[in-house]
Amino acid sequence: MTLSGPDALRALDDALRDIRREEDEVAKRAARHAELLIKLRSQEAELYRQLGASRLEPGLRARQAGQLAQINAAVESGIARYDAAFADAEAGLQHIEAALARGNAERSSLQSEATRRDAELTALAAEARPTLGSNADYAGKLATAREVNAVAEQAQLKAAQAEADREHNGRPFRDDELFMYLWTRGYGTPAYRGKGLTAMLDARVARLIGYDQARNNFVLLTEAPLQLRAHAERMQETARNAKADIAKFENVALDSAGGRASREAIETAVTRLEALDRENVVLQDRRDEAIRARSELAMGTDPGFAAALDELAQMLEADDLWELLTQARANPVGNDAGIVQQLDDLRQRLKDENDETADYRTQLITLASRRRDLEDILYELRVRGFDNPHSRFADVDLVGELLNALVRGEMTAAVYWDRWRKSQSWDVPGYGGPAGGWGRLTAPASGSGLTRPRSSEMKAGMTSAA
Repeated sequence: MTLSGPDALRALDDALRDIRREEDEVAKRAARHAELLIKLRSQEAELYRQLGASRLEPGLRARQAGQLAQINAAVESGIARYDAAFADAEAGLQHIEAALARGNAERSSLQSEATRRDAELTALAAEARPTLGSNADYAGKLATAREVNAVAEQAQLKAAQAEADREHNGRPFRDDELFMYLWTRGYGTPAYRGKGLTAMLDARVARLIGYDQARNNFVLLTEAPLQLRAHAERMQETARNAKADIAKFENVALDSAGGRASREAIETAVTRLEALDRENVVLQDRRDEAIRARSELAMGTDPGFAAALDELAQMLEADDLWELLTQARANPVGNDAGIVQQLDDLRQRLKDENDETADYRTQLITLASRRRDLEDILYELRVRGFDNPHSRFADVDLVGELLNALVRGEMTAAVYWDRWRKSQSWDVPGYGGPAGGWGRLTAPASGSGLTRPRSSEMKAGMTSAA
């Protein structure tokens, strides 16, 4: 049992929607919680009013009433500003989500149309290949393309192995403090600037550790991967050019067999698909920033909200209110003891609520990280053409237990993507991927790692107002 490219894309899209849904739910709970923190301050003011009613002289009670009225007005104003700011953040986010949904819907429609046209070309290709097979130029270019492609694949493998060797075999050099001391100073090269006693001591250290031979080995170890990678990229470019030459022959044969309309429809779809994928990256970055701003509001770390809370806290910690509480605690009158206990309970609740705010913060940061991981994987599938109907994945756990491991944070996005890459193959013999040939859907990305560009990094260090 295998997983098709379109099915893989749908499964990851569903997982991304689930994370977004959870992100929204947590943010709304956190927002209600942040609003509660303001309302609790109003309850605190009311308890101080009750204390003052039994302990203060009429003149002082009037003064306190004005003070508490100011606090209640600040509470109402703070709630109103907070609700308006959160509503604006939600509206902005929904606008971006709507644009993403429209783009995804258009992409899905285009992909379906390209798949239908690809099926038409597959049937026509069966008629065209016999004609191509008798064309000597085509046969020669096909043989060259296959040979160049094989060389490119080997070059990629050698470059990857050299990079792995550089990391593994270079560690002893990097861990050798004396070697790295001389290396960073450029010892043995024109860049070295040591003189006098310093140069004499450095030379003694170099002889002691056999620096000259070690340096030659380290240079080879570090430069070989660069040279092999450059060679691999040149071979990849040569292979792409060879495939393009093959595609020219194939297109002529397809057009002769009546496939021009389907071929041009696919080329048009490809252009729009690539444009949509670029737009998707921009919109996801905008959504990332909008979610970050909303999260700051939800967690009380937005500067305006944090300032409002600080202002309320300062009002409720005024000297005269603190003195009133101290007197009531030391010499309770009437129901003072009960009111003091309620104030103590309320302050403990505020502390507990701040702890809960920290929990929401952790959840939102974690969900944002998981969302970005999935966006990275979806980007790779699309840009490399792995959502092509000819694409297959042997490991169905990629959308099962392995996906769950990513979402739980038990697997990194890089490792998860490596599993996708190694599991992928093409179901059409000789198809060779989406770089050229029959039914091309998109252009491949180079390299094997994650390549999704981002305009900025998520601000993971969101801080509490507490």
